[in-house]
Amino acid sequence: MRKRLFLLAILGALTSGCSNPSFIGRPDLQLVEGGELPAPTREDLTVPARPYVIGPSDQLVIDVYGLPELSRTLTVDLSGQVALPLAGQIKASGLTASELSDVIADRLRQGYVRDPRVTVGVAVAANQVVTVDGAVSQPGAYPVLGRMSLMRTIARASGTTEFARENHVVVFRRSGGREYATLYDLRAIRLGMYPDPEIYTNDVIVVGESRARRVFKDVLASSALITAPVVALIR
Repeated sequence: MRKRLFLLAILGALTSGCSNPSFIGRPDLQLVEGGELPAPTREDLTVPARPYVIGPSDQLVIDVYGLPELSRTLTVDLSGQVALPLAGQIKASGLTASELSDVIADRLRQGYVRDPRVTVGVAVAANQVVTVDGAVSQPGAYPVLGRMSLMRTIARASGTTEFARENHVVVFRRSGGREYATLYDLRAIRLGMYPDPEIYTNDVIVVGESRARRVFKDVLASSALITAPVVALIR
């Protein structure tokens, strides 16, 4: 029903004579007649960067200009700490690479290093992951690469299974010390009814499963003796 309404809305917009039609539920979505979409600009092709927050098990490359004895590659321990000569133990977890560079430089100044120039790079981002579970082909934890959306994240898990309830996708998120959850309908997102929501580090996505579809397939697979047609309504 929703798909029919959406297609009717597109048809109405394209035949209304409007020079810049948009779908009523998505004012940000412009409908283009004839299938000729405009080419993306350079800004469109560049994924806006998110500040990367260092966490346990991340591998860092720390370079102190002119002081190779202080430069090294190390791994953030499980308590979120790193240890450097003259700087001592530093809590790296929760900081960006730039912020950690400033903290290390301040510690080195206190250790009598004149004008230290420190750069920190993240060689292996081990803690920035999103978890995809439920009725997807390859459930698991996936690294967050730039800006992620719900559809792209599920695609990373090789898409939904044949038993998926695509109108019952739950995203769990922790924000400000509180736990949140919301429900999405992948079918409506695919049809352009709703924007594809952003996904963040530590989000958990659970795709629901239709027990009716699974049971129906199991029945068909084990019903060699059934001779009459089987009819079922599956949602």
